[in-house]
Amino acid sequence: MKEDIKKEEVTTPVEEKGVVKEEPKKEEKKSIFKKKNDEELTKLKNENTELKDKYLRVNAEMQNMRRRMEEEKANLLKYEGEDLIESLLPTLDNFERAIMMDDANLEDEVSKFLTGFKMIYGNLSNTLQKFEIVPMDILNKPFDPNTMEAILVEEVEGIEPNIVIDVLQKGYTYKDKVIRHAMVKVSK
Repeated sequence: MKEDIKKEEVTTPVEEKGVVKEEPKKEEKKSIFKKKNDEELTKLKNENTELKDKYLRVNAEMQNMRRRMEEEKANLLKYEGEDLIESLLPTLDNFERAIMMDDANLEDEVSKFLTGFKMIYGNLSNTLQKFEIVPMDILNKPFDPNTMEAILVEEVEGIEPNIVIDVLQKGYTYKDKVIRHAMVKVSK
């Protein structure tokens, strides 16, 4: 007989700080619990999305930093020894000046030294060219402020303005970079 009696959900009064409240029914408890779980799930999904976004941003930043560092390293290696080359160029200039004192008599002592200078100059020039250090070919070409410094300006008939008419000091490039600007005289 006891089985035949339907069990009804009965709310029992609960006393809380002098106020009597009814305890929520099981269905209401489930609904409240489900609502809290849904809110928590939504909150966790939002946090997960934010964390994924942060991860992707940090990962992209790290890849960019790694790429920049590799480029800088490649440039450093590419132009390795630039300081040494720049310090050798005045020596090369001095050899060129010595060679310009060429005289026709090849029997005296000065001529023998001059022949030695020409050999040293040739060896030094060849060595520099092996490492892609080449003088700029700029004579009778338009003036370019990116590769040249105009030291003198002279008006010459028959020559257009801004044409290099004399090279006072050679300019050099190292691979694709100007390491010394040429000093030139330009037509006016």
